[in-house]
Amino acid sequence: MAENGAAEAPVETPQIKMNVVNQFIRDLSFENILAQKGVQGEVTPDVNVQVNLDAKKRSAEHQYEVAIKLAVTSVNKTNTAEKLFLMEVDYVGIFNIEGVPEDQLHPFLLIECPRLLFPFLRRIVSDVTRDGGFPPLNLETIDFMALYRQELMRRQADEGKKLDA
Repeated sequence: MAENGAAEAPVETPQIKMNVVNQFIRDLSFENILAQKGVQGEVTPDVNVQVNLDAKKRSAEHQYEVAIKLAVTSVNKTNTAEKLFLMEVDYVGIFNIEGVPEDQLHPFLLIECPRLLFPFLRRIVSDVTRDGGFPPLNLETIDFMALYRQELMRRQADEGKKLDA
């Protein structure tokens, strides 16, 4: 109740609307180095996955493009200079998003949108590695919130270095 006895109007939280308009592979590359070179002896793979995210506004109202870029490198544990395969994939989702406050849009695009795309990307990576002659690579779930926080801390550290210079 307000001081004058009138009931306060409830604070309306904006209704968030999000739907995936489209999703697609923008770029995909897989190179089976093991088959090309014919590596001899015992092969024990060690897989390294690098993840980059990108988001941008599209010309259509309320539409955003979010890309997950993976670079997967597999090397032989017994000789880390010996590459087994290389894979790069750029997977994109087009989202229609309404009702997200402007100050929360950036984290929403780089956390929630990739979270929706990831199962499809995981399947692509698994299928391509299997079809490329290796056991299917089943990616671990990626913590996009942790990635976002790491990127914020990296940017703040970079800004601090620029100010010190």
